[in-house]
Amino acid sequence: MKKQINDYIDAHSQQIYQLGDALFNCPELGFKEYKTKEILLDYLKSHGLQVDKTYARTGFSVKIGSGKPHIGLIAEMDAIPTLGHPYASKTDNAAHACGHSTQMAIALSALDALNQNLKDIPGTVTLYFTPAEEFTDMNFRRKLIADGEIRYPSGKQEMLVNHLLDDEDLLIHLHACSQTDKYHFSVGSQLAGFIYKRITFRGKAAHAAMGPDKGRNALNMCVLFLDAINMLRETFREEDSVRLHGMIDKGGDTVNSIPSEVIYECYVRTSNFDFLFDLNEKIDNAASHCAQALGGSAEIEDTPGYLPLIQSAELNEALYPNLLAFCKESEIKHGEISMAAGDVGDISAFKPVIQYGYCGFGGNLHGADMYIKDRHEVYITQAKVVADTVYDLLTDPQKVRKVVEGFKPRMSFEQYIAYLNGKRKG
Repeated sequence: MKKQINDYIDAHSQQIYQLGDALFNCPELGFKEYKTKEILLDYLKSHGLQVDKTYARTGFSVKIGSGKPHIGLIAEMDAIPTLGHPYASKTDNAAHACGHSTQMAIALSALDALNQNLKDIPGTVTLYFTPAEEFTDMNFRRKLIADGEIRYPSGKQEMLVNHLLDDEDLLIHLHACSQTDKYHFSVGSQLAGFIYKRITFRGKAAHAAMGPDKGRNALNMCVLFLDAINMLRETFREEDSVRLHGMIDKGGDTVNSIPSEVIYECYVRTSNFDFLFDLNEKIDNAASHCAQALGGSAEIEDTPGYLPLIQSAELNEALYPNLLAFCKESEIKHGEISMAAGDVGDISAFKPVIQYGYCGFGGNLHGADMYIKDRHEVYITQAKVVADTVYDLLTDPQKVRKVVEGFKPRMSFEQYIAYLNGKRKG
């Protein structure tokens, strides 16, 4: 049956390329993927598939089969601002320099091949087209939240809080990798989690030359805080892969006045799921106490980014033989720890999920020179890998059972909601 499925994908390679080209040439930012959705809907209609559910403005799912096991596929829809990319949108510089367009073509081709070749599907497969993975265009997303159109800034966060993934036993995701001559795939990588912080240091304005003693310098509070961060760095373990990076968004109002308000924005990142919140608390304490030491205060606003991705080892085990069908074992990269982040990490807190990496690209991911170098490797090979892995899981209940039994949720749903809603001032 796998040969039949793979032969079908080969026979439809030109259609798959055309779909991939159309999506790559139609970059849209998160929660704005309307033209992208139209392209996908046209392909669904021409291949006898239909929408199951819609969500998060532009997101939607497609389902085949029924009953258990229930396997989810994830394909991200959005592009990222990439100034200078030859296919960048003229309105907002959006470009598919992240490779999300290829995810959509791959996953839809795999689903189509399964649907056309399995007469009686022994379970359910649901493909989720998810908007807004890239953490960008935040002013637009904040307005959507204020207007009540969405609750949270990422597509997968919206899906989780609306319980769209409750029935899935496991989920499969894939993401583009930077081009390399050594590897064809990446398996079992970890992604970092992060929290976006906006810290407003408040002091008291005064004449900078004639009466500085009457003021409380908010810029000095921020400088002291930055020194505190640097002193904290020696307390961070290398295996936690901590990254703290930020900028001063506002340094005062005028040179002739003691700054009364200074705004510092930063990301707090780590690959250690359990350490993310402790790390964030350390930064909060440093900001609050540095401000108090100089007679001021710090208002801290957290915007949850994404949780660290912890992949299912058992699900990667099920995937692995289908990678070896297309490369040597030495051409698969294992266990990379990446400081990049993705909202698939949020899903990994509740469900067994994998995100394997695939090559076939030229240039640099997120760069103006990123392009699809090997269309066969990107589209056809990956469609076969995904379809074959889903087929293995559908036809071997023991594999699914092993994946499910090997997973333990990392937090409760109530804790997750509290995390998403967390705003603290000190």
